[in-house]
Amino acid sequence: MSLSVKHVLTCLMGPLQGDTSDYELIKHQLSDPDIKDAQIISWLQEFRTCVTQLGRDHEQLIYVVLKLPWLGRSQAVVEEYLAFLSNLVSAQTVYLRACLRMVITNFAPKRIRIQEGNVDISDSDDEDENLPRTFDHCHQALQLITRYVPSTSRFLMPILSDKFPFVQKSSRTLECYVHNLLRVSVYIPDLRRDIIELIISKMLTLDVSAPRSEIEEVESGAQQDANGASQDDCLFDMDEEEDSPLDSSRPDGAVMVHPVAERLDTMMTVLLAYIKDICHVNGSLDIEKTKALYKDLVSVFDKVVLPTHASCHVQYYMFYLCSFRLGLAEAFLDHLWKMFHAPNQPPVLRQAAAGYMGSFMARAKFLPVSTVKACLDLLVPWLHLYINSQDSGSKAFCDVNLHGSFYTACQAVFYTLIFRHNAILEGNMKKGLAYLQGLNLERIVMCQLNPLRVCLPAVTNMFAAITRKYQLVFCYTIIERNNRNLLPVVSNSTGGNSVSTNTNPLDTFFPFDPYLLKSSGKLIEPIYQVWEEPSDCMIDVPKKKVRKGSMEEEDDFLHGGTPHGDSGVGMTPGSYDSHLHSPRSVGSPPVSFLQRPF
Repeated sequence: MSLSVKHVLTCLMGPLQGDTSDYELIKHQLSDPDIKDAQIISWLQEFRTCVTQLGRDHEQLIYVVLKLPWLGRSQAVVEEYLAFLSNLVSAQTVYLRACLRMVITNFAPKRIRIQEGNVDISDSDDEDENLPRTFDHCHQALQLITRYVPSTSRFLMPILSDKFPFVQKSSRTLECYVHNLLRVSVYIPDLRRDIIELIISKMLTLDVSAPRSEIEEVESGAQQDANGASQDDCLFDMDEEEDSPLDSSRPDGAVMVHPVAERLDTMMTVLLAYIKDICHVNGSLDIEKTKALYKDLVSVFDKVVLPTHASCHVQYYMFYLCSFRLGLAEAFLDHLWKMFHAPNQPPVLRQAAAGYMGSFMARAKFLPVSTVKACLDLLVPWLHLYINSQDSGSKAFCDVNLHGSFYTACQAVFYTLIFRHNAILEGNMKKGLAYLQGLNLERIVMCQLNPLRVCLPAVTNMFAAITRKYQLVFCYTIIERNNRNLLPVVSNSTGGNSVSTNTNPLDTFFPFDPYLLKSSGKLIEPIYQVWEEPSDCMIDVPKKKVRKGSMEEEDDFLHGGTPHGDSGVGMTPGSYDSHLHSPRSVGSPPVSFLQRPF
């Protein structure tokens, strides 16, 4: 039995009069999986003529209409459906959220299941060639809704968050959804900061769940397995030419074997492409657009990135943005300095800000030495003032809980000088030495707060070697004394005897340690300063042999040998004890954000 669409208005009145048969028939016909384009168009045209009658009493019918398979249909269906949505949200704002949910649900590709008997043999992302067209129509619908209901943005953000795919979903699903969220931020700019915060929060969840050492172990093992397999294949089949399993997922071969790292790499690639496209117009940097984006990105950095400990990669979006123009890098460093210098900030954020300053100055290849010296001229005088304030006090002793900000600032200065001393000295050695001597590092090292005892051993030892070479400070007497004091102590403060060791208590990290993600790393590599062993000042220093991974050259500063014999403090604990890979060689950059194919 079929029902003419000409009687829709009469049927809509049925439920109000107790007669639901024709109303249910409409719902049934609309739910037909074999419904034709012409039928969809006819129904939608009829609904548009009586849209003012489609109130709360007809929400079941509206939900059926919103489930119609309009995406992927003919252009006539798409246009009619968009017209219906426009009329519906204009006349019946009660359905605004439902319409928004329907559109946002299509921001990620559908999952398909192929069954053989009762067994799923496929559960992969739909590789629909029409995905670009589908996403275009979704954004067209969302823009129309926004035009007819200006308050849409107030209701949209919770839906975008709720519909965000689980981070365990495939890289493809996450890539599509993140791309579409960022695309929304282009035409609804009021939501940009919130959208970026949502994306970065999800990325941080992935980042902290994939420790650096774990990624390195998986990638190195997979590479060794692939090399071994390729050698075996050559022995038995010299004519067979197959791509390595590591190179099969992407045209550039930059696939991560570690599943979490692969998802994060995909999302970082999309985010960095977005940042580049927003800041550049016809290949040239647009200063005003870049400034506006910087404000949003640094706000998100303060809110979710800075307080997150042990993230390895997400923070590089700020590193990448700052490479566009020196003014951005200087603004970021100034922002970090003000964060560190503000006594009302929580100590954990002040310490994190100092860590970011040191790591950024050390690793940003685009940062001139003049900017590095300007930052040192802020940090070092602050250290001297801090020492002045403590010298005559009752707390002038080594205690990381009391003086955490002091120790993190010391480590930032030491770490920066390790990486940048050559740049400071080159060109004019006499002038450079005078500058370094003017920092009065000896007073900092020799003070009662004893920063060499707290700073990470790899930093302490390399700083000692470099400062000895240039006769700036002689640290080894203090280092040896600190090593002798690393003895177990007995405490009964909890009512029983417990043994604890005064090992390195400074729980910090270097946020711009080498970038491990392969695809997005191609944008980071050209602007990143890798560690270069200063062999000239280490000639007489015995080094531990560190096995190099076969995957790449290593950035092994944080696990290098102890410069002053073997009696030094053990190497960096935790996340610092891993061998650190330098980024890969430069390849072709990712496709422009708004032109990425799906």
